[in-house]
Amino acid sequence: MKAHTLSILVENKAGVLSRVTGLFSRRGFNIESLAVGPCEEQDMSRITIVVIGDDAQVEQVMKQLNKLIDVIKVSDLTDNERVERELVMFKVTADQGTIRAEIMQIATIFRAQIVDVGAKSVILQVVGDTDKINAMEKLLRQFGIKELIRTGRIGILRGTKTVTSSK
Repeated sequence: MKAHTLSILVENKAGVLSRVTGLFSRRGFNIESLAVGPCEEQDMSRITIVVIGDDAQVEQVMKQLNKLIDVIKVSDLTDNERVERELVMFKVTADQGTIRAEIMQIATIFRAQIVDVGAKSVILQVVGDTDKINAMEKLLRQFGIKELIRTGRIGILRGTKTVTSSK
């Protein structure tokens, strides 16, 4: 069992996301990450879903996804060369000068941005792969993370390969 990153090109219509996620639910898959947005094709969106499963289970779900009317193309990016990213925002307790300095140093190391500073907290945002995000989270835990928000993983194939061809 491993994490699979699926890229699903769909028609941008009401109810499509519900039908796609419902299929995962019916198959007993927990969706680890979900990101949806418009893409390069007018009137289409790309859904990126990360699920844990073995190759045969994920292949079966992909076949069922391809049968949905509004699904144009389903691709498993997992075994291909790809670039994956997430956006995360951390609200961290920071009410002393030394603690703020340490948090700012961690932000610099991870190329994070400080997007808000309050009397007792700092909000940072960072973009990166899952390992980078997890490493930063681990370091920030010592200060007290008040809130953590992750966008969900998105991915794109490296080079000239695309996942936009039709069924």
